[in-house]
Amino acid sequence: MLVIVLLVSFFLLLFIGVPISFALSISSFTAVMTTGAIPVINLVQKTFRAIDSFTLLAIPFFVFAGNVMARGGVSKRLTDMAATLVGRMPGGLAHVATLSSTFFGAISGSAPATTSAIGAVMVPEMEKRSYDKAFTAAVVAASGTIGLIIPPSNTMVMYGTLANASVGKMFIGGVGPGLLMTVVIIVINYLISKKRGYAGSEHISGKQVAEAFKNGIWALLMPVIILGGIYSGLFTPTEAAAIAVFYGIIVSAFVYRNMGMKDFLHVLSASASSTASILFLVANAHIFSYLLSSEQIPQKLAILMTSLTTNPTIIMFLIMIVLLIAGCFLDNAVAVILLTPIFVNVVQAMNIDICYFGVFLVFVLAIGQVTPPVGLCLFVACDIGKVSIEKVSREVLPYVGGLIVTAILLVLFPQIGTWLPSLTKMA
Repeated sequence: MLVIVLLVSFFLLLFIGVPISFALSISSFTAVMTTGAIPVINLVQKTFRAIDSFTLLAIPFFVFAGNVMARGGVSKRLTDMAATLVGRMPGGLAHVATLSSTFFGAISGSAPATTSAIGAVMVPEMEKRSYDKAFTAAVVAASGTIGLIIPPSNTMVMYGTLANASVGKMFIGGVGPGLLMTVVIIVINYLISKKRGYAGSEHISGKQVAEAFKNGIWALLMPVIILGGIYSGLFTPTEAAAIAVFYGIIVSAFVYRNMGMKDFLHVLSASASSTASILFLVANAHIFSYLLSSEQIPQKLAILMTSLTTNPTIIMFLIMIVLLIAGCFLDNAVAVILLTPIFVNVVQAMNIDICYFGVFLVFVLAIGQVTPPVGLCLFVACDIGKVSIEKVSREVLPYVGGLIVTAILLVLFPQIGTWLPSLTKMA
């Protein structure tokens, strides 16, 4: 009865337009108060405990670090550096948008933030060069998803907390899939640009290359410091996030000199607002998940899936289908919190590494960032490019197809996500 009330009230609230974080909370308390199955005080305690986590401290720090670097003029410097590497290829600016997103994703840890920061720089430039507006928005949206995979990733921090998996190991495991995603998107950019006649940029002198790298290298050192420190065991992912904030302030305020006190206060306010939204969502999704777990729903679904087949590859493909569907309707943070307890039971029964699975889960859910009706990167790109969601949805289809093929490769060749972590001594 509790599960019926929980799910019916949740979907009813979503249908009438209640924000998902409030829908999760209201449906959870409604189910408990109407059935009396669990004391209400339990939900209050679970809400607090959901965010009372040292590991989750990494999220506000990474959000703050990303906002500091974005406000400090990093986006333009990264795009200038990317232009020297891939700008001369057919569809040069599209490749610049993708490579810049990879660079910026290694700073922000967020797909929407990456789409917004790089899109603000690249969309006007691509429109000046007569790139189709819908194609431009599709490129920026698809490239923004790299921000979820390339380390650091806020979504991986959430999964690691829920699954009791090593966040540092997942960060390193995300490097291979993240770079593969970059290559796939660039290949699609090239094929479309070649067909439509989008030319590359003019010749870039050696002096321009040196200047671009001189300006951009300070930004690129942040992910090196983060991963290097975690890989070497000098600090935890949470400590790495705090160091990233300190480094970002130094670079933005004193190296690039693009951030004054007024900018700093704006970043502080924006970061606090983003963090509050994320953690409020985490807390409410956690109690929703707790109620499902109290009724043994994850365990029953795990038994059902494992009864269908004992082949780990087939299990992974079944999970991929569920994640692709869930990604179309749920924000990735909500999907991670709701689905992790279910699927961790399944993959552990199949002896699948939970860190590799975490990278895979985040990768597949990232595809949902560019699929309607809840594709956040899609909406951000449409807003920047001032183009309708219908037009961009058509243009983004080749990228969705390419990312699904990449996800299939991750199932067939798990070494893409496990090779680098296997070189570390992390637990």
